[in-house]
This record gives sequence, structure tokens and C-alpha cells, in this order.
Amino acid sequence: MDTTTNLTNNYLIAMPQLNDPNFYHTATYICEHSNDGAMGMVINRPLDLSLTEVLEQMNICVQDESLAEVPVYSGGPVQEERGFVLHRPANKWESTVTITSELAITTSKDILMNIAEGKGPEQYLVALGYAGWGAGQLERELSENAWLCGPADLSIMFKEPTGKRWEKAAQLMGVDLNLLSGDAGHA
Repeated sequence: MDTTTNLTNNYLIAMPQLNDPNFYHTATYICEHSNDGAMGMVINRPLDLSLTEVLEQMNICVQDESLAEVPVYSGGPVQEERGFVLHRPANKWESTVTITSELAITTSKDILMNIAEGKGPEQYLVALGYAGWGAGQLERELSENAWLCGPADLSIMFKEPTGKRWEKAAQLMGVDLNLLSGDAGHA
């Protein structure tokens, strides 16, 4: 893969006509993209589950009562039983992969224990599962116009209300999804 086509640190915005129930109207943050494929986290699909509930299921003592209001997201259809934390700053925990100088993804329990104690990262998104694409699959889907792709603005992931993230990510590229048609045209 040419480095100019690396989509790490970009948003994938599902086109309105993408009917796959796993990705319908989703915004996905691409954590890694290489010749071997891509891995991302859906950032706008909250589960009916709070962070407090997840922490308690893991026998982690919750000292921060505000975590009962923090949603846990469906990060994608792959390994839905596994937890992932996208966070900034990109501090190192036991199992952390740095994505950019500002953002990292961690899969170890120590970050959740620190969050429960109020000592975690400043901003984070907790998800179960991830979105994955095999070698060449994402490129093929992009050529089929299943997705819009553009640079990520982390304020969308961490500050926008969940219900607005899909449209806001598209607006970064100057696209109003409400004006797009799913019909293909011919000149």
C-alpha cells in the first residue's frame, strides 16, 4: 500500500444507502490501516449499557459516580465480547497502541481500573468489539461508494452528542448526508 492511501486517523462515514445493519448510519474511526487490512471503532452506536455496569461485571470498584452516565459503544461486529478504550492523551497502559501523538487504543484492565478511580485519561470512548476489514476489502468498499472518508477531528468523537457524530463527521468534508441520494446515475 502506498503511504498516501493510509487511512489511519480518518473517519469512515457510511453512505446513506449502506444497508449493512452493522454499519447503517455509522461513523467509524480508523485506528490502523495497512496492506494487511484495517481496524476501526464505530463511535456513534451506544449500547444499552453504562460504563458502571461493565466495570461492576468485571468486579472493578467504581468510585466515580458519574460513570453511570457514560455509555459503552458497539465498536463493531468483530470480537464483541472484547473491550477497547480509545483515549487521549495517548498515555501508556499495559496494552496500549499509539495511533497518533494525541490518541491511543488500550485493551488492558488497568485503564478501566484507573477510570473507575477517577484517574483515567482526560477523554475516552469505551467500546465492545471492533470493525475489521481484510487486505484490500476497505479499498474495494470505498471504490464501490459505500463510505465517505476524511480526516478525523477528535472533538467529534469526544464532544459531540452521539446522535450527531455521523452527520458532523461528513460535514468535516463539506458533505450534507441529507442531500445524498442512494441512486446511481449515468451520464
